[in-house]
Amino acid sequence: MIVAAVEDLLFSSKIRNVAKRLDVEVVFARSAEAILSEVRARRPSLVVFDLNADRTQPIDTLAQIRADPEVAGTRAIAFASHVHAGLIAAARAAGADEVMPRSVFAATLPEIVAGAK
Repeated sequence: MIVAAVEDLLFSSKIRNVAKRLDVEVVFARSAEAILSEVRARRPSLVVFDLNADRTQPIDTLAQIRADPEVAGTRAIAFASHVHAGLIAAARAAGADEVMPRSVFAATLPEIVAGAK
């Protein structure tokens, strides 16, 4: 099960289609509060963060997940445009298990989703 903190409609659609094809449940959360609520309630195997999303406050939200002992071990992958080196470094510092450029995320999406079964 995946909680996706992704605002971009193109990437949301890609994630939804791959998850459906692989029979993996995915829930999209569009605010920091919704992400935290979904992670605490559903205990997903993966949380995906789009670091370029403003409403989800990805760095702060990731740090809050890592600070919560009930869900701190939840796997988290983050992606951003490769030109946003500061965001990428901040996500690593906040505790993301993997941080990758948007292009790598798109190219490896089937493997990422399959790993969340």
